[in-house]
Amino acid sequence: MATHDGSRTVEAVQTTLDIIELLLERDGAGITEIADELGRSKGTIHGHMSTLYKNEYVVKEDETYRLSLRHLDLGETVRDRLQIYDVVTEELDDLSESCGELAQFAMPEHGQAVYIYKSAGENAVQSASSPGKREYMHCLSLGKAMMAHMSESRVNEIIDRHGLPKYTENTVTTKDELFAELEDIRERGYAFDREEKIQGLRCVAAPVTTADELIGAISISGPASRFEGEVYEEELPSMVTRSANVIEINSQFS
Repeated sequence: MATHDGSRTVEAVQTTLDIIELLLERDGAGITEIADELGRSKGTIHGHMSTLYKNEYVVKEDETYRLSLRHLDLGETVRDRLQIYDVVTEELDDLSESCGELAQFAMPEHGQAVYIYKSAGENAVQSASSPGKREYMHCLSLGKAMMAHMSESRVNEIIDRHGLPKYTENTVTTKDELFAELEDIRERGYAFDREEKIQGLRCVAAPVTTADELIGAISISGPASRFEGEVYEEELPSMVTRSANVIEINSQFS
């Protein structure tokens, strides 16, 4: 089984990973549902589930399988490798308290933005994002802030792999438009999401870098009714860039 870059993968392993992703998305499913969704026989899926169950990667409640707490251990291990995690959480908590909105931090991996931490202020909107969730980069202020600090060839690789899917009327969907915006982001130091992923939700983000190395990005999100005028164009960008700078300085000592 070949991938988009010509390398080969193991089909059985891919099926297991597809099962894990499905259970994550649906918070549980039965053998028949999994088989139908993945286009595999029930016998094949039963074999994969038995293996996952034996190794304690899933639990079974009646006829429904769910991911087990073993994945929590995996997540904690990965998080502990992030040396800046404590710095990020402290700064985001301060930022969300100061602005009263939703503050988030993400890092790039496999051409997507991966949420690492979020902190909600007293007026914060509800968000579907959670630690570990992956999103396309071109439609997020977090993603565009990070892409602006990548080489042109790397950005092209991301576009070739993930495309530029449209979510709203404001989503950037062409290379020329995206590269022009990335140039603007580099010049001003922060990125906007002008209702490009979710209608009615606006965000502003700043990259976090050290010694010209991209670490991630930090953002503030809120409703378009509050994110407008001087608040959106000046006050929030100033707050998010200041927080990014605090993380950059403190990460050198973490």
